[in-house]
Amino acid sequence: MDEMEDFFPALEEKELKEGTMKLVSVEDTPILLIKQFGQIFAIDNRCPHQGCGFSGGNLDGTVIVCPCHDWRFDLRTAEYEKEPMMKLMKYEWIIKEGKIWVRIEE
Repeated sequence: MDEMEDFFPALEEKELKEGTMKLVSVEDTPILLIKQFGQIFAIDNRCPHQGCGFSGGNLDGTVIVCPCHDWRFDLRTAEYEKEPMMKLMKYEWIIKEGKIWVRIEE
């Protein structure tokens, strides 16, 4: 089995600067790539609450704040801070040949 199976190129690693978010489309899936404190996070761009795009939101440390209703999700655990059972959709990623590759399963 190919270790790169289901991984697709999303962005040049150098394009994702520290403290920023970049919305990309990977296999027609809107994914928000975030680099914060040297860590990379790949999440669905839609808030699980009402589908608002996180790309219009803000970062507060390792928390992403939804622009529509100020819901706060911890990027490390994917959990909504007031209801940990509600979680973000996170994507597995790797860096290869200077690019960030994101896993999209069929």
